[in-house]
Amino acid sequence: MAKGSDKVAAGRRDFLKLAGVSAVTGTAAVAAGSVAAEAAAPVEGSAGYQETDHVKTYYKLAAF
Repeated sequence: MAKGSDKVAAGRRDFLKLAGVSAVTGTAAVAAGSVAAEAAAPVEGSAGYQETDHVKTYYKLAAF
């Protein structure tokens, strides 16, 4: 192969890598932006484990 074709082949590989990473990143950004998380209200004077609504939902879904 000629030296010029090595640069072209490497350029194509870099482009395809970048395109793949961009597609995954874009999909993750769209998925993360569509779901809004609610913050649990902290209980005054309580430290440690708290069984909040999201914990109860997890237990229900995980069949604990």
